[in-house]
Amino acid sequence: MAVRRARAVRVLVDMDCVLADFEGGLLRSFRRRFPADPHVPLEERRGFLVCEQYRALRPDLADKVASVYEAPGFFLDLEPIPGALEAMREMKDMEDTEVFICTSPLMKYEHCVREKYRWVEKHLGPQFVERIILTRDKTVVLGDLLIDDKDTIQGQEKTPRWEHILFTCCHNQHLALPPTRRRLLSWSDNWREIIDSKRGTSL
Repeated sequence: MAVRRARAVRVLVDMDCVLADFEGGLLRSFRRRFPADPHVPLEERRGFLVCEQYRALRPDLADKVASVYEAPGFFLDLEPIPGALEAMREMKDMEDTEVFICTSPLMKYEHCVREKYRWVEKHLGPQFVERIILTRDKTVVLGDLLIDDKDTIQGQEKTPRWEHILFTCCHNQHLALPPTRRRLLSWSDNWREIIDSKRGTSL
C-alpha cells in the first residue's frame, strides 16, 4: 500500500510588528520629524491603532503620526524583528509545512504596497515574494495558524479556519488572554511546538 503523506500545516505570518519593526520605526521617525511634540514611549503603547493613542494625547498628533507611516520609504526602511527572518527561513524548509506572509496594506496604499514587496525581497529573497498574501480581510484566507499582533481580527468570516496566535508587541503585551488562546512572546519562543500542535488536523 502507498504511504499517505501528511497534509502540510499552513502558517500565515503577519508582517508589521511580527516580521518588521513597525512600532520602533514609527517612534524613531516621529521623534526625528517632530522633536518638539510629545510622543508615546513603546512601554506605554496601548491599543492596536497608534493614531488613536496619539489623538488622545493631543488631537493634532494623529495626523502627524499618519504622515510618518504614509511617507515614502517608511515601510522599506523598517528593521526586522529579532529572529523573524531566521524563523521564516526555517519554517519554509520544515517538512509538511507551508508558510505565507499575510499582511494588510494601508488604505492609503501608494507607497505601502510596493514597499512591503520590496522589504520582503530585500530581507527574505524572491522566493518569499511569491508567498505574499495582501488582503484587508484575513478571515477569508485558509490556514491552520495566523501569527499576528492584532488582538482581535474580524472580517467576512465569523469563524476563520485558522487559529490566531497573538504575537507579543508593545501595544498588546498587557492584555490578558482567555485560556483557550495562545500567545507567542517572541521568535525565540516555542513557535515550532505551536506548528507541531497542528499536525494531523485539517483545514
